[in-house]
This record gives sequence, structure tokens and C-alpha cells, in this order.
Amino acid sequence: MTVSSVSPQDIRATLLLRREIALLDVRHEAEFATGHPLFAANMAAGRIALEAELRLPRKDVPIVLYDNGEGLVAAAADQLRALGYSNVAALTGGLEAWKEAGYEVFEDVNSYAKAFGELVEARRHTPSFSADEVAALISNKANIAILDVRRFDEYATMNIPGSVSVPGAELVLRAGGAAPDPDTTIIVNCAGRTRSIIGTQSL
Repeated sequence: MTVSSVSPQDIRATLLLRREIALLDVRHEAEFATGHPLFAANMAAGRIALEAELRLPRKDVPIVLYDNGEGLVAAAADQLRALGYSNVAALTGGLEAWKEAGYEVFEDVNSYAKAFGELVEARRHTPSFSADEVAALISNKANIAILDVRRFDEYATMNIPGSVSVPGAELVLRAGGAAPDPDTTIIVNCAGRTRSIIGTQSL
């Protein structure tokens, strides 16, 4: 079935006007991380059957799909239609057309969340320790509690010795139990810095 198309200009206008749109990059996450529009979400074509109904609960949501010339969009659109989605279109010319229109692309994943974290850190002057400072505190058996706010699978893959796993929203709930002494210095960590910043400011 033919996929209708939407121009980069129309998508940008929709985003600027804060109208509802699900702009989906159907490439694999590694390719998505090399560059994408700021508010695009990654849903690899091979994961649509697993993720679409969870992440897009309303079947009439406006969906616009794009790739970077890999030819993934038509099959992705067919999958979404088979799941009952009624408003599926393609970005005319894909990611290359977006760039040719002069619109910015962002590298990495969760770019908007990371930008928000950096804004919070700059505005709130979030205190921090370097890795060497934390290592010294651990070595000196200082009165600290290291709370790791990543998902448990990330924590299980690697973590700071002596840290405790308190994923995301559990941090505020469990911090008091993990560090009952009010004089304990709580150190919040994650894989990069965004979740640490937001966690620290939440506490």
C-alpha cells in the first residue's frame, strides 16, 4: 500500500506549534544515535510488533516515519497499519531531506532529556564529585551512600563498588532507608550524568 508523505517543513511547523505527532525513526538505535531531529523517537522497524501498542496507545495518533534511505519505511508503515494505526505517513525524502531543508539533527539518544539535565545543572548548580574524589571517599571509608539510579540491568552489568541500585523513581522513596543518618553524603550516579543530575536535584 502507498504511504502518504509529509514535508520536513510541515513536520517542523507541527513541532513548533506543539501539535501532536509521533515522529518515528525506524532505523536501528545505533544509526538513530548518529543524527535525528530533536523530538524524533526511535522505533526500529524490527521492533514495531513488540513496541508500538505500548508506546503508541491511541491508534489514531498522527505517525510520521523516516529512515536515511535504507528502504525501511514502507514495511514499517504496513506493520503499523496491520496493528490498526490509521494515520501513518512518511517524511518526504527521509532524514536527508530534513538536513537539506536546513534543520538541525542531534546525535546520541535521549537528546532532549540530556539537554534538560544540562539546563537543570546550569540553573541549579548541582554539586558533584569527580571519579577520583569518589574513589578517595570510598578508600577512606567516608560516611557516604552511593545510589545508582540506572535500570537494574545496567547496574548488574557494571557498578561502583558499594553502590546500591535504586532505579529512577525509586530514588526519592528509598534514599532515606539507604542513608538514614542525616550526616551521610549521598552520591547519585548513572552511566553519564543526566539521571544523576535529576536525581540529585530531586533529593
